[in-house]
Amino acid sequence: MMRKTSLILLSAATGAALTLFVTQPRAVLMGSSARAATSDTYRQLNLFGDVFERVRSDYVEKPDDSKLVESAISGMLSGLDPHSSYMDAKSFRDMQVQTRGEFGGLGIEVTMEDGLIKVVSPIDDTPASKAGIMANDIITQLDDEQVQGLTLNQAVEKMRGPVNTKIKLKIIRKGQDNPIDVTLVRDNIRVRSVRAHVEADDIAYIRITTFNEQTTEGLKKEIANLQGQIGDKLKGYIIDLRNNPGGLLEEAVTVSDAFLERGEIVSTRGRNAEETQRRTAHPGDLTKGKPVIVLINGGSASASEIVAGALQDHKRATLVGTRSFGKGSVQTIIPLGSGNGALRLTTARYYTPSGKSIQAKGIVPDIEVLQDVPDELKARTDTKGEASLRGHLKNDGDEKTGSQSYVPPDAKDDKALKMADDLLHGIKSTANATTPPAPAAATDKAAGDKPAGKSDN
Repeated sequence: MMRKTSLILLSAATGAALTLFVTQPRAVLMGSSARAATSDTYRQLNLFGDVFERVRSDYVEKPDDSKLVESAISGMLSGLDPHSSYMDAKSFRDMQVQTRGEFGGLGIEVTMEDGLIKVVSPIDDTPASKAGIMANDIITQLDDEQVQGLTLNQAVEKMRGPVNTKIKLKIIRKGQDNPIDVTLVRDNIRVRSVRAHVEADDIAYIRITTFNEQTTEGLKKEIANLQGQIGDKLKGYIIDLRNNPGGLLEEAVTVSDAFLERGEIVSTRGRNAEETQRRTAHPGDLTKGKPVIVLINGGSASASEIVAGALQDHKRATLVGTRSFGKGSVQTIIPLGSGNGALRLTTARYYTPSGKSIQAKGIVPDIEVLQDVPDELKARTDTKGEASLRGHLKNDGDEKTGSQSYVPPDAKDDKALKMADDLLHGIKSTANATTPPAPAAATDKAAGDKPAGKSDN
């Protein structure tokens, strides 16, 4: 019988990603040394049982047995590496929502401000935008319950729910004397993981913020839209993967395939040789051979590094920015049955088409471009990358620390974007492209496109 498991590439900081992977059961041939090792293992399990019973009977307060077991499981997994962990039932459901990229909700991006929920922006063509919800609106009540006192996650959970169910919001809007009551009907909301615009009149700029089940579909749509807008004067594409923490392995493969005609995209190698899998490209470059620049930085991790590594190794794209995060491992999601959550277990390393592991090293861009980081942000935007995580998988040779991952909020200050523009316009070439180092370059965590403390619902 074949066992289905779920293969993922976790982000370096948060979140998880999911794609189906089928494995064959292993035959077990046990020699005397294996039997001895098994016997020793069972002695250790007996020790665990003794400790468990002693805690249950003698701890100063009566403990919750289920929490004891969950804590033991969590401790076992977290001791393996930074990306293996136990997810309880709620965490497992949240991960599934994240990787699907769609859920029942209202269609607003929100953040917490002074204990209240502030609307960052409504998502186009959703219940929120149709009802006239505006950026900077303050949500004070949800179904007549005060928001103050709730965490951001608790408020978001209340706003999400089954499609076609109603929720009432009380809103304070600047310029309005009285609060506004709005009743919305939840709809199916798709998270936009791909955003695009025309850059400098003749360049297609595409920003990928995460790799969920909607990413490849969104990429194809934006490529077609940009080709229609720009027409024959299209110079090339800028694919911005900066601060993209990763996501679905399958989406990383299909996004890479969109720019390639042939060749290997990535290989994954587990503990046993028979577990090696290779993913290859299919004919059909959606960009029709146009030049491609990929922007990466210290926040580009996991699935982002698969795409960057594949396009770099095939010389299909020029990488601009700073060295990526360096997460070169694959996690498998193993459901534990109804109500029991799931294991998130590191089961393989992945390798770029040239056979290189980027684990704890990252991908070095073809052209390094350092940004000018404001003084007030330098102390808060610093990370060391995968190599700094306690218990990370080791790699052969010298491991590398993290790199700068600050992205200026104003495009005119974005040196990497300016370099990409110049390369596509022929103002600079890869042979002579240089950029002066920014003073006291800083780094930040590999994080998603949204600032910490924001959420979609």
